[in-house]
Amino acid sequence: MDDAHLEEDLEDKDTEFTWEVKANDRAYHKQFRKKGFLCWRQKKYKSNAIHTAKYNVFSFLPLNLYEQFRRVSNLYFLFIIILQSIPEISTLPWFTLFAPLVCLLMIRAARDLVDDIGRHRSDRIINNRPCQILKGKSFLWKKWKNLCVGDVVCLSKDNIVPADLLLLASTEPSSLCYLETADIDGETNLKFRQALMVTHHELTSPKKMASFQGIVTCEEPNSRMHHFVGSLEWNSRKYPLDIGNLLLRGCKIRNTDTCYGLVIYAGLDTKIMKNCGKIHLKRTKLDLMMNKLVILIFMSLVIASMFLTLGFAFMVKEFKAKHHYMSSMQGRTDAMDSFFIFWGFLILLSVMVPMAMFIIAEFIYLGNSIFINWDLSMYYEPLDIPAKARSTSLNDHLGQVQYIFSDKTGTLTQNIMTFKKCCINGCTYDSDDEHGTLRKRNPYSWNPFADGKLQFYNKELESLVRGKQDRAVQEFWRLLAICHTVMVQEKDNQLLYQAASPDEEALVAAARNFGYVFLSRTQDTITLVELGEERVYQVLAMMDFNSVRKRMSVLVRNPEGSICLYTKGADTVILERLHHKGVMEATTEEVLAAFAEQTLRTLCLAYKDVAEDAYKEWEPEHQEAALLLQNRAQALHQVYNKLEQNLQLLGVTAIEDKLQDGVPETIRCLKKGNIKMWVLTGDKPETAVNIGFACQLLSENMSILEDKDIKGLLENYWDENEHQRAFQTMTHHNMALVINGEFLDQLLLSLRKEPRALVQNAVVDEATQEPGVSALDFLQARRISQMWRNFGTTMATSQSDASKTRESPEERRERAFVDLASKCQAVICCRVTPKQKALVVALVKKYQQVVTLAIGDGANDVNMIKTADIGVGLAGQEGMQAVQNSDYVLAQFCYLQRLLLVHGRWSYMRICKFLRYFFYKTVASMMAQIWFSLFNGFSAQLL
Repeated sequence: MDDAHLEEDLEDKDTEFTWEVKANDRAYHKQFRKKGFLCWRQKKYKSNAIHTAKYNVFSFLPLNLYEQFRRVSNLYFLFIIILQSIPEISTLPWFTLFAPLVCLLMIRAARDLVDDIGRHRSDRIINNRPCQILKGKSFLWKKWKNLCVGDVVCLSKDNIVPADLLLLASTEPSSLCYLETADIDGETNLKFRQALMVTHHELTSPKKMASFQGIVTCEEPNSRMHHFVGSLEWNSRKYPLDIGNLLLRGCKIRNTDTCYGLVIYAGLDTKIMKNCGKIHLKRTKLDLMMNKLVILIFMSLVIASMFLTLGFAFMVKEFKAKHHYMSSMQGRTDAMDSFFIFWGFLILLSVMVPMAMFIIAEFIYLGNSIFINWDLSMYYEPLDIPAKARSTSLNDHLGQVQYIFSDKTGTLTQNIMTFKKCCINGCTYDSDDEHGTLRKRNPYSWNPFADGKLQFYNKELESLVRGKQDRAVQEFWRLLAICHTVMVQEKDNQLLYQAASPDEEALVAAARNFGYVFLSRTQDTITLVELGEERVYQVLAMMDFNSVRKRMSVLVRNPEGSICLYTKGADTVILERLHHKGVMEATTEEVLAAFAEQTLRTLCLAYKDVAEDAYKEWEPEHQEAALLLQNRAQALHQVYNKLEQNLQLLGVTAIEDKLQDGVPETIRCLKKGNIKMWVLTGDKPETAVNIGFACQLLSENMSILEDKDIKGLLENYWDENEHQRAFQTMTHHNMALVINGEFLDQLLLSLRKEPRALVQNAVVDEATQEPGVSALDFLQARRISQMWRNFGTTMATSQSDASKTRESPEERRERAFVDLASKCQAVICCRVTPKQKALVVALVKKYQQVVTLAIGDGANDVNMIKTADIGVGLAGQEGMQAVQNSDYVLAQFCYLQRLLLVHGRWSYMRICKFLRYFFYKTVASMMAQIWFSLFNGFSAQLL
């Protein structure tokens, strides 16, 4: 059993399904309360209003003052003002320091207030968005904030989903609903959800929906974006629910005229809001150093004042004897005089920390920000987007960045896929457009369905396709036209494809141009036009792709009545399921290696004919597994795996994912500056690894470690000397780390706010794990195996000693992981949720004490951007959420090089030179004051 399925199964067993939602019954939900602050009991089911702002009318003044007085310098100035207000010891008027302090506090408070007003406006706009809520027997327009758990909502095309909804029905066949999930996972391509058949058939009108009294029992609100388990109880029957039935808040309805949903989670309980981090007060290293410096200066002033007071104590009697009128006017003892003189000197020397320095520094920060805004080298003319510094207090931090955490889709890539090459039955077909055929004419003009956009043409392959003699060629293109989750719509007499991933769309489009046209789909059928002939295939089973299976299969019955299984997936999972391996298979493996060296994204294609008797034996097992409420994923995986054996290899596809301009050069330059680069993406591992090679984050001579390789090593934490010696062996290897979200779920227990004890008890039998896959596993398997065997032997000799550390086992495992990752040349985290992205950043900050920068372009990157020391938002195609929550705005990833290495360095040097000069100037002036004290009898008189 693989660890991802084990985790999911244990979760299903241990999770208490205590979240009950009753349709069309607000009074039912209002009666439930849960424990709040102290004795306060709050509502269990929240309203749909959200609040992401940091302050409100009542909390702004106290909270902002609290944050400002966390700066030691402000506390220091306040202390000096209090001393100056005491007449007996005051040597300077109190208002001389009070007025500048108020001015400084107001400048910073105004800056914070402007930022927070923007958040309030954004919240108000979102909460006041309109939606249709079922009231009585009709749908009425209400605001988002008026939604409650249990309400039935009507959504139309291009509407944004207001809460986490159970899909009840839609106007599409089989109640399908197409979604754009850019705010969830950064992908702008379409995905689909489907309602239960019972609600699809029964809830066909507002009147029937008003009488709907179903009860949904599911897990408590959580941040797991790709996981949902529950059941619907209706009319004395129970129906299983999973993530495929759920519409998440923030998704956009596409290609669906109308759909209806039941609110399961609302407001701050929704999965996207559970993944949104809180706003953190970001402070620079220089700011923290200034705090320590102020304390050090204050201690020096105390010592200097004590020595000057001792000088006064020795001279006080002689002073009073020579100036008898002084003692008669004051009437105090010598000890009391010395006491007041001490405080007088402390006030007199307090200008060692000058208020003017902090005020001028604020203007220097502002000037640095203006220089960033004015830099034409970071201006992106095609979209008219300049660079923008939204924060003025972090400029010097840019010059100290040590770790960069980057999103992939839309940040490193353009998310544009191009069909480049293919291999069919051992023969490789490259585009032979050396004479510019594609530019002069459309070579696919014989095909009325060709879109003319395919930048691939091979005359030999075209002849084989149109000749209809080679079955392998026919099945190759037929597989690409059938085995996918692409949606199609007709617009202006043209077919428009919408896919869950751009590479899938590129494959279907290539098949379309070669005459195998995906025409339409229903829940049970897929219709193709094969070289002019329309054929309808009955879909018997759809075996989805996921990060564990790393393959997708479709079982269909063709018009002739035969059953065929079409499978596509990563190379190793397909190759190990072949019926036999001969010369053609060996040749294909060599082609795979060549494609991988060119950093192309590869997929293996295979098929097999399924006997009718074998299908009849397999189908009841499939139905039984699909109806399970618990352990469903494991059962389906086993059933799928049983059928996906003894396959016949067809060939390989190769796709190029275009990077943004200058990405490889930027990463290479940043790595030369000793800046480590981590990629955090919601995409599948194969895609992320291929992009890693394309942007030169990964290289051919790197050994790639996956989560299954390091899981056993992090169970226990070894003593310091042994683990350092073990990790030092890694410095001699060029290594990279590729891990997935399930592994991070187990690792990040001490940082999570919703600990999952079930993961701690999970015991995984590594010997029974399905082999993992990366894009170049077949190139590196032996090297990784031998290197890891040596590394594991070193680690095995290390033993942990709990008595030597106060850290918990979880923290020790986290520290071990960060130590391991810091020794690697690159780290790629795949299939991670927005919250996991933020937790990874927090993990590195916690154990490495480094300056971190996060860069992304979508709403799924907001939490990561908030958590990092510096957040950079790219103004891209995924909306403005990342930009609105960032500290700096760029139009292209390549501008990050200039932002850090030019503006960051200059800003850091400017502020450091200014502070050094100012401290030198004040120390020099104070030395004159101290020297003057030797001539005025240490009487704390002003120079």
